[in-house]
Amino acid sequence: MSERVLVYGVGVTGAATVKALVARGYSVVAADDDVTAAKRTAMSAMDVELVEAPDDRRLASILDGVDSIAPAPGVPEGHRVLRLAGEKRKAVYGELDLAYEWEQSRPGGPRPMIAVTGTDGKTTTVTMVEAMIQASGRRAVACGNTDVPLVEALDMDVDVFVVEATSFRLAFVETFRAQSSAWLNLAPDHLDWHASMASYEAAKARIWRNVRSNDVAVGVVTDPVVARHLNSLRCRRIEIGGDRSSYGVRSGVLECPSGEIIATSRMRRALPHDISNALVASALCIEPGLASVEAVSAALQSYEAPHHRIELVAEAGGVRWFDDSKATSPHAALTAIAGFENVVLVAGGRNKGLDLGELANGMSRIKAVVAIGESAEEIERIFSPHRTVLRASDMTEAVAHATSLAKSGDTVLLSPACASFDWYGGYQERGDDFARCVKALVAGTKGRASKKNEPAKDKPAKKQSGKSGVGK
Repeated sequence: MSERVLVYGVGVTGAATVKALVARGYSVVAADDDVTAAKRTAMSAMDVELVEAPDDRRLASILDGVDSIAPAPGVPEGHRVLRLAGEKRKAVYGELDLAYEWEQSRPGGPRPMIAVTGTDGKTTTVTMVEAMIQASGRRAVACGNTDVPLVEALDMDVDVFVVEATSFRLAFVETFRAQSSAWLNLAPDHLDWHASMASYEAAKARIWRNVRSNDVAVGVVTDPVVARHLNSLRCRRIEIGGDRSSYGVRSGVLECPSGEIIATSRMRRALPHDISNALVASALCIEPGLASVEAVSAALQSYEAPHHRIELVAEAGGVRWFDDSKATSPHAALTAIAGFENVVLVAGGRNKGLDLGELANGMSRIKAVVAIGESAEEIERIFSPHRTVLRASDMTEAVAHATSLAKSGDTVLLSPACASFDWYGGYQERGDDFARCVKALVAGTKGRASKKNEPAKDKPAKKQSGKSGVGK
């Protein structure tokens, strides 16, 4: 009789987990707090029972009939399914452990895994690593907290997995291990998922739970929490940002133990966090021998940052407009703000239980603020004693307000420090709407300027009176 597993939550990762379990002969039952037609269709296609928002009695009955539970990343640690599973002593397997254990038994042996965690910068660093591996001639896939869950990536024809490891995924790790792994930073975030900052930190730390002596652990030691955890490891440790770092920037050049990697002037974008992420990615690839220095250099020269992460949308009238919609925490927003002077900040949205007051730490670079979304009042309260603040009821109005506040030489930065689910279905949708509004505004401005500058001969002639002076 096959092992029976409850998969709770059947969004992108949950559905991929169900598919992977079924393909490997497991018996699966699924449940979800918010069942949509698409989720029901997906489960039906795999002949898997899908239970919608079971009450405690029904959920207890389901748990009695399974051997283990595989919660989707969206299921918070305080969810009743996890509480009941603990009471019934059911094993809990996250996506990373399932995928890791299956990969270990792969015919021909497991393929290398690189993993990255941190409050901010994960996606950029992961995609940098992916580009470096590919530049070395190996096939790589950015997976985990991307469009491709790790359990799905296992079936792809690749040589290296580059795993974006969120705290949601790491929280349940018992066996997962990456030969090369990095922890970028830690700041308050996801306190709507984790019970406390201590819980959040503990989840992040599980990226190094199973390191072996020959594994590579990379940590940005300017963060004291990361430094403390890195110093406790017994493996090959690489510090980024510290006095003892063998990866650093000297005279405008990124360097590693074997010499120069690339001059920052040759990178497409070299804001402070870009440089830090590039050093981490370089160490993750070079130290375990998965990419040469030459391949790393080539990748960094052509690398473009992901959409919605300090992405230049337009420039007009000396004002630059940047989409940083992916910044859903104050820490992420402050990282972006630090890269500019004279910022007109567009901020707000659905607060994730974080202290938005931290945004005041960027006050010296912020010229004015446009407050949006559910937290607009809180944003206004933080900044109004010190800066001009305008509140907007939608993104069109937000962009119009920003236009009235920005002058030549300023930067308008959408860096919300909040989630997007008050107005949008995700940060991508929010960023796209911002870009649409900005481009429409810039196009309209250019159109008006063009009309204003039309030569007189192209304009209709005015009727002249027979008298000198102003016509009637």
